[in-house]
Amino acid sequence: MNKILNETTSNRESNIFNCDIASDIAVDEKYQRKSVPNIPDLTEGTVLRHFTALSRKNYALSSTFYPLGSCTMKYNPIINEKIAKFDSFASVHPYQSEDTIQGSLEIMYELEKDLCEVSGMDAFTLQPAAGAHGEHTGLLIISQYFKSKKEKRTKIIVPDSAHGTNPASAMLSGFEVVSLKSEADGTLSPEKLKEILTPEVAGIMMTNPNTLGVFEKHIPEIAEIMHANGSLLYYDGANLNAVMGIARPGDMGFDVMHINLHKTFSTPHGGGGPGAGPVGVKSFLKDFLPVPTVIKEDDKFKLNFGNKKLSVGQMKAFFGNFPVLLKACIYIKSLGGKGLTDASVQANINANYILNLLKNKVSIPAGNVCTHEFVLSTKGHLGEGVRTLDVAKRLLDYGYYAPTIYFPLIVEEAMMIEPTETESKQTLDEFADVLSKIIDESKSNPEVIKNAPSKTSVGRLNEVEAARNPKLRW
Repeated sequence: MNKILNETTSNRESNIFNCDIASDIAVDEKYQRKSVPNIPDLTEGTVLRHFTALSRKNYALSSTFYPLGSCTMKYNPIINEKIAKFDSFASVHPYQSEDTIQGSLEIMYELEKDLCEVSGMDAFTLQPAAGAHGEHTGLLIISQYFKSKKEKRTKIIVPDSAHGTNPASAMLSGFEVVSLKSEADGTLSPEKLKEILTPEVAGIMMTNPNTLGVFEKHIPEIAEIMHANGSLLYYDGANLNAVMGIARPGDMGFDVMHINLHKTFSTPHGGGGPGAGPVGVKSFLKDFLPVPTVIKEDDKFKLNFGNKKLSVGQMKAFFGNFPVLLKACIYIKSLGGKGLTDASVQANINANYILNLLKNKVSIPAGNVCTHEFVLSTKGHLGEGVRTLDVAKRLLDYGYYAPTIYFPLIVEEAMMIEPTETESKQTLDEFADVLSKIIDESKSNPEVIKNAPSKTSVGRLNEVEAARNPKLRW
């Protein structure tokens, strides 16, 4: 057998590597291999098992529950992915003439109309590539609006309960950030807003419900105060999954908003992309939208370059991230209005269910009722020396990817839980049970928690060291 294998290997080498093929390939001789590569001689089955085992070390929503759902890991119907791969979509090129991409233009046109219906806005741009890009676009629109009115507005109010990217987006867009502290119940006080409101304020950025999972009950009064000052309201759509089909930002008094399609309307966003952050505006801001937009004339879909003097210009090449737009359109059309409402209702029910399972084990700073997510605090509920970070690490041992911790910053030892609408009662019960066990374990055996994880392929890391001196090769 060894003789046969040796002869086979020898023949393979002579046939493949010793033959004169240099004349048939366009590779410079100095780059051509002079000897047999040192590659393990393995069966296809062995190689397949190796890479399958590696894939199982990765965390995926298809294998287990992710407790921060719509922010990064909301379930997305597989059929949407399949349709997006259709050759008629995947092979389309943005340089094609309008006559040859009527179907794609119609999808964008329909999506814009649907987003207007869901949000209460009057017009949208589909260009922005993600949420923060949408924030930047919306703020540029606000800036351009006041420039057209020859008003010097240099400040943006950002509540401490707003989405985390808001302050950076405001500064990037040329504004000075003015912070507004929230009340004990997590909502904003109209009276405190009045105290910091000046003629220099261009607008306020709000997430509603906010990052504590609390709906802003004073929003009509806040909108009235801001508009009386000539200021605008910006809606961060990060938490739209809680209210779509129930309440519309445009009806609340907001003038500009972005929607994270990759959070709310079906595109896997774990790992950092891809995304889309369309920006919607009320009619008086329509001329300031990025161009081009898609319009319909004489039963044909065309590109509209609008008012170039007022528009903020083009925010992304071509039409934005088209596959993401396509999947969002499929999601909305397949669920319909009632389906979108049901998704929000179920997301709220699931979050409140977990909250009630855990409220006797932790603190709930914003009260015992939430929307689609809630923030808990482990302060005073863990064993000596054990922190929220340790609890998050221990969740890995139980097969759960840890949710966001230490955000929002206004809650000490914070952990944000967001189950989304597609998780079953059994899944929610199991997760709450594990988290309860870890809290009890922190008191009976704190060292196990502080040294977690112990069952993963890589153990406890020094986060500071790992960030400053990462090991990219093993």
